[in-house]
Amino acid sequence: MILINLLPHREAARKKRKEQFVMMAAGAALCGTALAFLISLWYQHELDFQRSKNAYLQSETQKLELQIKDVASLRAEIQSLKARQQAVENLQADRNTPVQLLGQLVERVPDGVYLLSVKQEGQGVTLTGVAQSQERVSELLRNISSSEAWLTRPELIEILSTVQQIGAKEQRRVYSFTVRAQLVRSESKVGMPAKQ
Repeated sequence: MILINLLPHREAARKKRKEQFVMMAAGAALCGTALAFLISLWYQHELDFQRSKNAYLQSETQKLELQIKDVASLRAEIQSLKARQQAVENLQADRNTPVQLLGQLVERVPDGVYLLSVKQEGQGVTLTGVAQSQERVSELLRNISSSEAWLTRPELIEILSTVQQIGAKEQRRVYSFTVRAQLVRSESKVGMPAKQ
């Protein structure tokens, strides 16, 4: 016997394939959506982790900036203390300078030269006085410029010839002078014995 199928089998097969296609498309869409959701969750987790790292780094940066400010203020304080220490050391080194300077002047001033004033401004010393002759002033300049003296680089500022009244009838020519020299500040000079 020959069986003939009169039912529309092609349409049924097409419908079945269409249903399978829709099911596979829905499954693929569902898998794609799930995969996209998982990827977005992973990215969100990574972003949150990076944000927490950034927040931590910012907080640590702020702490370090505060420490840097503290270090800068400490450095300024150290510099201030060093300046004070240097000032004290300079005062300590200079406390005997006037005595040593006057001791040296006693040895360096030749006979016939009389000092009227000795004035110190910083490291400069100005000597004002009178001398019996210009040669005595020159000798004073040579003595000041000699080695191992407390004064160096003598410079004659002015010398004036004047007449001084000694008695009722007697007059003498004297030379008023002003000499400027530099004071030597050296630790090696402190306590140095005077030259004989």
